Amino acid sequence: MKATKILTAETPGNQLAKSETLFLYESTYSIPNGDPFTGEQRYDEETKKVLVSDVRIKRFIRDYLLDLNSNLPEEQKYEVYVWNDRSQAEGKEPGSAARMKALKDKYKNDDSIKVEKKNGEKIIDAVKLLQKCIDVRLFGGISTEEGDAVNLTGPVPFALLNPSLNEVDLRMHQNTSVFASSVEKSRGAIGTTTVVPYSVNQIHGWINPYSARHTGLTEEDVATMCKALWESINCANTRTKSNQNSLLLLQIVYSKPTKKIYGLDRLIKLNPKDNKRGEQLRGIEDFEFDFASLIDTVNSDAVSEVKYYCDIKSIEEKLNIKDKKDKSKFTKMGFPEDKLDKEASK
Repeated sequence: MKATKILTAETPGNQLAKSETLFLYESTYSIPNGDPFTGEQRYDEETKKVLVSDVRIKRFIRDYLLDLNSNLPEEQKYEVYVWNDRSQAEGKEPGSAARMKALKDKYKNDDSIKVEKKNGEKIIDAVKLLQKCIDVRLFGGISTEEGDAVNLTGPVPFALLNPSLNEVDLRMHQNTSVFASSVEKSRGAIGTTTVVPYSVNQIHGWINPYSARHTGLTEEDVATMCKALWESINCANTRTKSNQNSLLLLQIVYSKPTKKIYGLDRLIKLNPKDNKRGEQLRGIEDFEFDFASLIDTVNSDAVSEVKYYCDIKSIEEKLNIKDKKDKSKFTKMGFPEDKLDKEASK
């Protein structure tokens, strides 16, 4: 299915329209985002909300694209900047410098990314080289390589910490290991951690058309990111992330790049059934989504369109609400056919 374009009538050429994204997914008896030092779920003690960081979401997207690369021929692979590529590393140089060296070696014969010096010599332009990478076009990137320092601000940031829509009581969980923790001990160790019984996680993001010009972000990149975001959650297979499901993806497209609606991330509510509290929810059968405030808010002149993706009928039906002119601003987005799909169809 061809990806839905995000241009408006007022934006010429390939300039992207300004938009915000809301991505909802559920986690059941898992750890949506553990603290790197303790391994415990990030958690707001005051609100009892589970927290998911922007770094976790970007890693989902990058890992998904890298996984696709493992089944693609070299010339069709997605170029990803942030991964531990040490193929050209020397000594103790930082990872970004080593990655830049690997990219320069790969594209050394590509004249499209070269600039001519005063003496006529053609050299690789570091900014154009970084723009080869889809994660740089989306999230920005830096290069610390001496003589080629680059700092590109990404047009697609996510909120630093994203709270869940429901309150959660973390549950303590103990597990044992078969292997002994040291040679002096004959038995395995016992570990304790906390898990999230159930949470509806909402990830808030933005797409800035001005930053997009600097990184070279395209409509196809945005569509690929949306697909990667949706499928990476569904395909995660680690012990702490496997029991998660994508629920709803929204892209609220503004009519002008100067428009802004306050608090879009606060408009979707959960209405628990049977007088349950947020902490007692264990699945979508325990609550209903309340989109009333969202629908009312986006039916303003500030919003030109709301693209969505959902494969749960009960949720999708609640979004197709007509406005006063009997027209709905909600249109279902189409995910692009990725390179792996194209290879399989040959």
